[in-house]
Amino acid sequence: MKESRTSKNIFLETHNINNLHSGFGQFNFNLAKALSKETEFLNEHEIILNCNNNQVKQELNGAVSFNKYRPITRYPLFRVRKKFDLWHSVNQNTKIEPASKKMPYLLTIHDVNFLEETSGKQLDFRINQFKSKIKRSSALVYISEFAKQNTHAHFDIPNIPEYVIYNGNNFNNILAKDSVITHTKHLPKKPFIFSIGQVVEKKNFHTLIEMLRFLKDIILVIAGGLKTAYAQFLKEKIHCYKLENRVVLLGNIAESDKIYYYKNCLAFAFPSLREGFGLPVLEAMTFGKPVFLSNRTSLPEIGGSHSFYWDNFDAEEMATVFEKGMSTFEDNKAAFKSAYIQRSQQFTWEKAAKAYIKVYKHILEN
Repeated sequence: MKESRTSKNIFLETHNINNLHSGFGQFNFNLAKALSKETEFLNEHEIILNCNNNQVKQELNGAVSFNKYRPITRYPLFRVRKKFDLWHSVNQNTKIEPASKKMPYLLTIHDVNFLEETSGKQLDFRINQFKSKIKRSSALVYISEFAKQNTHAHFDIPNIPEYVIYNGNNFNNILAKDSVITHTKHLPKKPFIFSIGQVVEKKNFHTLIEMLRFLKDIILVIAGGLKTAYAQFLKEKIHCYKLENRVVLLGNIAESDKIYYYKNCLAFAFPSLREGFGLPVLEAMTFGKPVFLSNRTSLPEIGGSHSFYWDNFDAEEMATVFEKGMSTFEDNKAAFKSAYIQRSQQFTWEKAAKAYIKVYKHILEN
């Protein structure tokens, strides 16, 4: 790392990078990877990640530095006392904070879903924690316009710079020929709808299972970790409707498997109730697949005008929207595929990294 008189160090609180199966983990990793390629900036500044993941360290190949703070540093008495020129809290759920209240501080806000997902003392704690982060911030970044609007609707935001920086599409540089078939956990023998995400209630996957009753000769494939109460609920739904031969719960899958399912699915479905962004939407678009989404939160913003939307979750109505959407897609296939691919390419991690660097420079210079 080159040193200069103007060299500054920027600490990225990225503890979520240790779980690459999570949305936060993927965000941390892909942003760090893109930042590690900004050589002009790194010639004059040092980026330090809060990371102890060997896979990540090998991938970034010495372009950035690494530190690892223990969980005890979340408590005020043990907070990080090392001085950085800028502290970037990459995820709002982090509890690791700098001791100094004067250190320049950037907060990335993904969503305020916790207002609907928690209650009681836990909700009070999350609200107070979030307010304290906002209060100490020199600037705020939101991952979508919806995330910004929703934050402003529920919290008082001080008069500080605010930015919207969209996530990148992880699959922008992946060619269709790169998909690996031999390692997939399940090879559907019929046309299939694909969906992916954390298997938790807000993802609303059970509505897809209910919809399947009104569709013929189609399989549903859902990817995501199955060690949740909601996963058990899905299994009970499948058994109740006797759909064991038509619904596949994959569990967590490798990137190569993910590519296979995106590339080969009939359509991608994402009926989520709450999203700050919705990265799988762009991933599916990379392969020109018809996209069916709920019309909630950030999804219309990311899905754009060529996606098909569910206004409600009545199973029969969802099936009708799906069938009409597939018919529209097939009648205009070339135009839809082109529109999806073009939209997916508008969101890149390179753009995100360059936008963050502008924010870093603005804070450091002021």
